[in-house]
Amino acid sequence: MEKRFKVYVYEEGELPIVHDGPCKDIYTSEGRFIHEMEHGNNRFRTSNPRAAHVYFMPFSVTWMVKYLYTPDTYNLTPLKQFVSDYVKLISIKHPFWNTTQGADHFMLSCHDWAPHASRGNSFLYNTSIRVLCNANSSEGFNPQRDVSLPEIHLYGGNVNPKLISPPPSNLSRPYLAFFAGGLHGPIRSILLQHWKGRDSDLRIYEYLPKDQDYYNSMLWSKFCLCPSGYEVASPRIVEAVYAECIPVILSDHYVLPFSDVLKWEAFSIQVDISEIPRLKEILLGVSEDKYLMLKEGLRAVRKHFVLNQPVKKFDMFHMILHSVWLRRLNLRVG
Repeated sequence: MEKRFKVYVYEEGELPIVHDGPCKDIYTSEGRFIHEMEHGNNRFRTSNPRAAHVYFMPFSVTWMVKYLYTPDTYNLTPLKQFVSDYVKLISIKHPFWNTTQGADHFMLSCHDWAPHASRGNSFLYNTSIRVLCNANSSEGFNPQRDVSLPEIHLYGGNVNPKLISPPPSNLSRPYLAFFAGGLHGPIRSILLQHWKGRDSDLRIYEYLPKDQDYYNSMLWSKFCLCPSGYEVASPRIVEAVYAECIPVILSDHYVLPFSDVLKWEAFSIQVDISEIPRLKEILLGVSEDKYLMLKEGLRAVRKHFVLNQPVKKFDMFHMILHSVWLRRLNLRVG
């Protein structure tokens, strides 16, 4: 892929909604990818559209929400209209969209509303490659065509120093499991109802006590619970990977990132929502040998979830493009 794969980035559109994106906090994945494609020194971008395998539409749904959305209205029409107008613009100026009806084009966004914005053009929604954090298979996400994007929350744009070098693997972790988060969606409600403040081994909080540190709690726990909120993705999964705290996925219909090539069962545990009342029993049932194997798996996959500047082979930027490449290989352009 690295020697052959070429991406053409459309130059149409104006700042700030196009050619820019958030590079810190909750939607970091979106802005960092856009910036790397626009300004990075990578071998994938080509200035010759006829040499490209795929075409990237570098608009930011997060910036659409910031600049076009009227707060508290829940009216997403301006977002869909912008997407509609953008596709119309590139399809008039260039022949490439019309050749495949957008099947070799892709967009990327980490905002919860990106799937709704993509409905601005029916071919974008149904035919193009959508790289989305909100990878919900019950809401139109198609894992054969779309790409699940990891959600990464970088406060101030950087990984918390405590997560850069987790403790040695032979250091004891005194807590069985940890979660701290508000009532945000039905799965968290079930988790908190059954386990909030009920067991000293499962440190489950709606609000983290002021005398405790969030990242220390992850580093001191064997398992980190990663329940979905109102949408399926959670930045806790990547934080758990960084902390070498085994992610426990509590979600319905979530297509996990890079699952084309990563065996999630080798470094995480998935628990059905119906099994939340048995959570402690399930986690205690993980043998020490399996736990150590899962930790080894976390160390092996960590590099795939890191946003480097400049980018490095096998990092998240490369994993995203590899996922797009795999889907492009499934497309036969006449």
